[in-house]
Amino acid sequence: MNAYEEYMKQLAMPMRTELTNQGFKSLETAEAVADYFNDVADDKTTFVVINSVCGCAAGLARPAAVTVAQQNDHKPEESVTVFAGQDREATELMRQYIGQVPSSPSMALFKGTELKFFMPREHIEGRPIEEICMDIKEAFDEHCQ
Repeated sequence: MNAYEEYMKQLAMPMRTELTNQGFKSLETAEAVADYFNDVADDKTTFVVINSVCGCAAGLARPAAVTVAQQNDHKPEESVTVFAGQDREATELMRQYIGQVPSSPSMALFKGTELKFFMPREHIEGRPIEEICMDIKEAFDEHCQ
């Protein structure tokens, strides 16, 4: 690992742990993403956060994801995360499962391997956090029962 990669890894560590400390499982390799989706039951709900070092991830995406995942009555059975720019192969494969234009940060909700909800960066950046939380809550309420 070169000095730049090590620096970026250290820089991203607290941003990664902001989610993992709240119960999100970090999928850091393509193999971990593939294993997860190969083993997931068809009716199991999974909330995915594609994490990023940008300001909208720090001030909006991660706080909204954690708040709704902790406080909503209806919750997904699993919450996982990949880190764009850090877990490159894992993020690339996760984006293939999502099947949308690459976007980070972003959030998705799956039932089995079927995408039920996707929130790209353009629906995060510049919006009030309350609106982001409500969009996530509505997806959870509809698909996590």
